[in-house]
Formats: sequence, structure tokens, C-alpha cells
Amino acid sequence: MRVGFIGLGNVGAKLSGSLLRNGFDVMVRDTDKDVAAALMEQGAVWADSGRALAEVCDVIITCLPSPVVSAKVLEEENGVLEGISEGKIWLEMSTTEAEDVQRLGALVEAKGGIAMDSPVSGGCHRASTGNIAIFTGGKREAFEKVLPLLSTMGREIVHTGKLGSASVLKVITNYLAGVQLLSTGEAFMVAKKAGIDLAVAYEAIRVSSGNSFVHETEGQLILNGSYNINFTMDHEVKDVTLFDDLAKSYDVPVELSPVCVSAMEDGLKRYGPRVWSSQVVKRLEDDCGMDLRAPGFPEYLTDHEPEEKGAEVVVTFRASYE
Repeated sequence: MRVGFIGLGNVGAKLSGSLLRNGFDVMVRDTDKDVAAALMEQGAVWADSGRALAEVCDVIITCLPSPVVSAKVLEEENGVLEGISEGKIWLEMSTTEAEDVQRLGALVEAKGGIAMDSPVSGGCHRASTGNIAIFTGGKREAFEKVLPLLSTMGREIVHTGKLGSASVLKVITNYLAGVQLLSTGEAFMVAKKAGIDLAVAYEAIRVSSGNSFVHETEGQLILNGSYNINFTMDHEVKDVTLFDDLAKSYDVPVELSPVCVSAMEDGLKRYGPRVWSSQVVKRLEDDCGMDLRAPGFPEYLTDHEPEEKGAEVVVTFRASYE
């Protein structure tokens, strides 16, 4: 099975690296060929166009920054769609909207291909070790075909249902992470104002009902002051806005979501689009004239768990696969 990988950013380079490290035949493409250099040294082959990549690969993976970019990569002249033929699988690993992936999926299927959405969740540090979580939407038989790839790139793989369902769940989980990031910053600031050692506060929250994945990961980077989560503020604003728009489209009267979007937009306005998303907590630090530093916390996250082959998560009470 030959795999084509388009989009070698913070996440894409790590996912494609996992495939190479585990013996897969990988072809790569990005707008910047220089970012592919390390992967090519490991055996990856460069593709001069999306069409050229799709023509020779069995599975075409896209891992791109926005729905607009994904659409361009597929639909442009010499793009992926021009190289799609019978039986080829397009695996969309970008964070996108269900409607976008379904529209593009219909174009793929019209050419005899198979479309799946397969975003990841869990942070760049886990993507680098093949231990990240992966959601995948699409037909069950197609899911079973790509499971060897998915279980190489990720640890826990969830077949979410029909095409587009994985993208919905990815937007939902990103929104939850955004809310938890804001609440983590507020909790730390209240603890500090109350005179509590922030290292103690961190551990107390970690072992309590108030714990979250964001607290255990981004919380450490806030206390260090690096904020270096390898995810930028512009993407954070995009993600929480995707959720807010999704909720509105279903007439769900959400209350926390607009507050979250407003806070993230203010962070972007204050600090710029390319700062790390965790820096949204700096708003509180600036407004209170007090930082949230504590000694001993890491500058960046490292996944200390050994790389293991992933597996599908069994959903005990699943009603159906569609």
C-alpha cells in the first residue's frame, strides 16, 4: 500500500513520520518543499503535484490548516481530484466542517474513489510518537482497509459513523479543550490570588474531579510560561468558531460557546495570530498584573509513553456504524 501525504505542518509531519518509521511507502507534498527534507531523508518521495501523488498512491491523506485549503488542494488544476480513480481512498485528516468534507467526498466518489474524514486529537507531542487519538468517519469496509495506517499513526481509533461524523466530533472536542483552557487559566489565577502555591494547585486539580486533559498538558506550559503547545491562536479561533457555527446551525442555545469565542478573539487581537493558543491565558495575567509561573514545569510537552500499535476503540453501546 502506497500512501500519499499532503500537508507537513506541526501535525502532518509527525503523522507521516510515524508511517515512514513503521515501514510504509510514503509520498509527500507541501507548499514548501524544504519542510519535506527530513522526511525525504527517511525515505519519503516528493510529489510535484496533487494529481501526480494521487495517481500513484492507494491512500491520499490531507492534513491541512483549513477547509478552504483542503478544497483548493483537491479541486485546483493538477489537484488531487484529477488523479483519483477507482478504489483510491481519500483520507481527510484536517480539522474541517462536515459539509465541506461531504461535498468533496461526493466529488471523490464520483470518480470511483472512497472518501473518509479522519481528524486527530491529543496534541503534537502524542502525534510524534504515534500515540494520538484518531476519529474516522466513512463506510465500515473502507475503515477496515485503512485501519493498519490509522493504528500506526494513532493509539486509540474510533470509527465514528458516516462521512462527516468524525469532523463534527473533532470540532466538539476542540471546543471542549478551548473552554477547559480558559477555565484552567482562571482557576490558576484565583489560586494565586488566594496565596496558594501554583505547583500545589496543579497537583490538587490533577488528582481531583476538576482535572482535564488540558489541565495536565497545557496547564504545565502555562505554569512554565512558554505556552508552547505547537498550536497557534488563529487556529484556536477557527476551531471554537466552527463549533459555535455548528451549534447555531442546529438551533442549540449555547451559552458558554459565545463567551469562549469572544475570549479567543480577544487573545488573537492582543497577541497576534501566530502566538501559541495557550497564551490566551496571558489576558488574565496582564489584566491582573500577575504572572502564573511556577518552577520545575516543562517548556514543551514530551510523550513519555512508549510507541505502541494502536487499536480500534470498541463502543459498547453503539447503535450502528452509519
